[in-house]
Amino acid sequence: MKTGNALFEYLLRLGDNCLILSQRLSEWCGHGPVLEEDIALTNVALDLLGQARFWLSYAGEIEGAGRDEDQLAFLREAGEFRNALLLEQPNGHYGETTARQFYFDAWHYLALKELRHSSDARVAEIAEKALKEVSYHLQRSADWVIRLGDGTEESHRRMQSSLDDLWMYTGELFEMDSIDEQMLRQGIGIDLAVLRLSWLEHVEKTLAQATLQLPAGNWMRRGGKQGVHTEKLGFLLAEMQFLQRAYPGAQW
Repeated sequence: MKTGNALFEYLLRLGDNCLILSQRLSEWCGHGPVLEEDIALTNVALDLLGQARFWLSYAGEIEGAGRDEDQLAFLREAGEFRNALLLEQPNGHYGETTARQFYFDAWHYLALKELRHSSDARVAEIAEKALKEVSYHLQRSADWVIRLGDGTEESHRRMQSSLDDLWMYTGELFEMDSIDEQMLRQGIGIDLAVLRLSWLEHVEKTLAQATLQLPAGNWMRRGGKQGVHTEKLGFLLAEMQFLQRAYPGAQW
């Protein structure tokens, strides 16, 4: 695959991760368990949306087909999205949202730390800026895992169940395919497999503080990076893309 095509795909993965999780978190707006959390989740969603704009804007430039970040966000079909399957999973109850966020934040933080050293100056610049926000995201989601895990008997049970249920989506975050390998060889991307040990160490340390157990099982769901998604993404996109689909070219 040509470098431009591989970089375009790589940037879509980074941008779509942020975009899809941002959309999921925005669904909590007005429905948070307490007002402070309602506002906090909305702020995290906005951070991720801003990061998605940076990645997708750059992707559009690399593609050279005249598509900007809005067109990439609102005019692609589900099979053209490259986000990890973990991020399209429904919010569920607050423990499920927290588990999903914590798993991703821990990965996102480590990935951005490495991407700061990318040979592509634009990638390094975006990663540097995003890392400042994601550092807070990780602190916040880890705190909630501990609070719920080491809280009441009910919150402990629900938090453990949420971590167990979403565990099968975490393996995909560390898989390397031909695009990842090409970006790594060129110094643009990072070795995702190497991140897994540090990720596991952080997850285990946090779960120990939360009196929770690291989920068991080695079977993992995969396919999101290649455009093979669960049916849940289609429903998410139907809502996210409705306005642009109904009124093509509409602007505020």
